[in-house]
Amino acid sequence: MTTYWCERAWLPSGIAAGVAIEVTGDRITAVTPGAPRAGVVLTGLTLPGFANGHSHAFHRALRGRTHHERGTFWTWRERMYALASRLDPDTYHRLARGVYAEMVLAGYTSVGEFHYLHHAPGGKPYADPNAMGEALRQAAADAGIRLTLLDTCYLAGGIGVEPDEVQRRFSDGSAEAWAARVAALKEDDGFRVGAAIHSVRAVPADQLSLVDSPCVVHVHLSEQRAENEQSLAAYGCTPTELLYERGVLTDRLVAVHATHLTRLDVERLGAARARACFCPTTERDLGDGIGPARALRDARVRLGIGSDSNAVVDAFEETRALELDDRLAAEERGRFTAEELLEAGTDHAAVGWPEVGALAEGAGADFVTVGLDSVRTAGIEPSGVVFAASGADVRHVVVAGREVVRDGRHTLIERPETVLAKEIEALWQS
Repeated sequence: MTTYWCERAWLPSGIAAGVAIEVTGDRITAVTPGAPRAGVVLTGLTLPGFANGHSHAFHRALRGRTHHERGTFWTWRERMYALASRLDPDTYHRLARGVYAEMVLAGYTSVGEFHYLHHAPGGKPYADPNAMGEALRQAAADAGIRLTLLDTCYLAGGIGVEPDEVQRRFSDGSAEAWAARVAALKEDDGFRVGAAIHSVRAVPADQLSLVDSPCVVHVHLSEQRAENEQSLAAYGCTPTELLYERGVLTDRLVAVHATHLTRLDVERLGAARARACFCPTTERDLGDGIGPARALRDARVRLGIGSDSNAVVDAFEETRALELDDRLAAEERGRFTAEELLEAGTDHAAVGWPEVGALAEGAGADFVTVGLDSVRTAGIEPSGVVFAASGADVRHVVVAGREVVRDGRHTLIERPETVLAKEIEALWQS
């Protein structure tokens, strides 16, 4: 057993001082406020670990490389496809271990990897059909983060359009073939397997219901207006309505982005008790728009956050953006409380880890300590960390009972920034 003494800790009942957290194995076995100072001392504020509900790890190599000629969505997409064509299991493993280390340093203790880069160029399966997924599993283990592989069904290049040369790497040919491949993936203590529908553009309507998992099912939903227009033209309904009609809209569904929704779409998602995962820094980067976060929450849709393209990897930046972007859309302040933001930022159930996300007895032992003495956090109220802190303020991270970040340094991967620089430069020179 290890005892951590927290100067302050954000418990389910609120922020408390002098909190002793006892950890045995990968679980919290006791939480005692007002305890004497003993054990591993964590100064600052300790919070539950954050959950990264939506990531494309390989997109990290695009950061700072898609802004030429002002950078449209289409110029970004061209570079993304070029990058995808260069990756193999070895290069993806090396890149992803740096990306996942960056995530832990930024406050995330679990990640949902929306994984569709399955096969070799041209669509030929590797000798191990899950070689690319296994590369991600190993990368997450190296970096000390919980990983849910949201294995993604991606069958078409658009509604009624065959996959192009690059997209053939993404496709298994049919939902049945996708399911057979995914069935070979085996979970372990730090690795779980969920499912994803890339979008209603990439999976034909008659195959949507075949993409399923007892864990969670994610889907890119109404990220751009063009997706809605194409769905209306082909099916006579919005993407949300199509999922509803095909029986996909359940409490295991996580709608990623959920940007351009009708009032009925919001009602459907709420009635199903579905989740929505917002990725504000990517939605800004791609110019997608601002989704109806407050309206979804009021409809009883559970909210989460993700780093998506990894243009920014910072749990605090993504979490507070729910409030700040909603202020811009509504032209008023006070859209979410700090407690609601923390709840969204720590929704590990959205990626299949329901036991994680609270500093409470019996919960998974994931927590993050933030310094309250930086130029960003000096003088704030402790609950203000969700508005003031950044990933640079993360001092200590425990994942499943293991110290992964100590005094701001990753304990498992030396100098992740060097790993990232080396691998990204090599990819673009290949």
